[in-house]
Amino acid sequence: MDIFLQTTINGLMIGGVYALVAVGLTLIFGVMGIVNFAQGEFVMLGMYASWMLATYLKVGPYPGLLPVGLIMLAVGYIVFRTLIARVVGKPDEVAILLTLGLSIFLQNVILVIYGADYLTVQTTIKDAALNFAGLSLPLARVVAFVVALIFVGLLSYMLAKTDLGRAMRACAENRNIATLLGINPKFIFTLAFAIGIVMAGLAGVLLTPMFYVYPGIGTLFNLTAFVVVVLGGMGSVPGALLGGLIIGILESLTGTYVALDLAPIGTWLVFLLVLFLRPSGLFGRRVN
Repeated sequence: MDIFLQTTINGLMIGGVYALVAVGLTLIFGVMGIVNFAQGEFVMLGMYASWMLATYLKVGPYPGLLPVGLIMLAVGYIVFRTLIARVVGKPDEVAILLTLGLSIFLQNVILVIYGADYLTVQTTIKDAALNFAGLSLPLARVVAFVVALIFVGLLSYMLAKTDLGRAMRACAENRNIATLLGINPKFIFTLAFAIGIVMAGLAGVLLTPMFYVYPGIGTLFNLTAFVVVVLGGMGSVPGALLGGLIIGILESLTGTYVALDLAPIGTWLVFLLVLFLRPSGLFGRRVN
């Protein structure tokens, strides 16, 4: 029972970070209708940015959240203005091909600059743990979980309670009517995309004490983010949060009770089951 509880809690904590990656993806889709197949690569960029701050400036991952967030905000703005803005409103396959190409481009740029070596970020809490009621909770996962939930909560509050959030929801519903109401869809789309990229970058920072940093790691989080978003419902922030927690627990349980190498199998089984039974996801709206 202790092993089951320990495994479940570990999965729950990493699931919070999965949710942070996924909410960025679901925000971009919900506001613009674009599926960003490069979302995992922006997680990877956040991890490399965190590694550079730690290696060259001796800034740890958690103090580095602010500078990395600002860097990713600028990256998101530039990518949207130069690439994504050209495919807004175009057929889905155009955006899919563009973001897939962007994913491959970013991987190879990082590969050329840093090589294929596996890098690590050393922190004082990397090997620390909290002992509670017979359970050992890795401190890095606890901090990542709490910080991820804070960011997801702030995004949810912004979307639900602020004028900016209302403008984003208006553009998501009907950009033409939003324009008549005095909202600038191009500005809203730019900001929504940039915020989605910031969420991915911040998730990357939180993941650096737990994962190696290498050019191909974005692919891992790309696949996980898509499963989480489909499970929760495309465009749903609460769905992304719940989906991330579910997937984190499933991966952890499968890795413990089946085999570590087969941890993704439970995730994919649930993914296929959801597609079969409820294609719209747990919080998604059915399309008739």
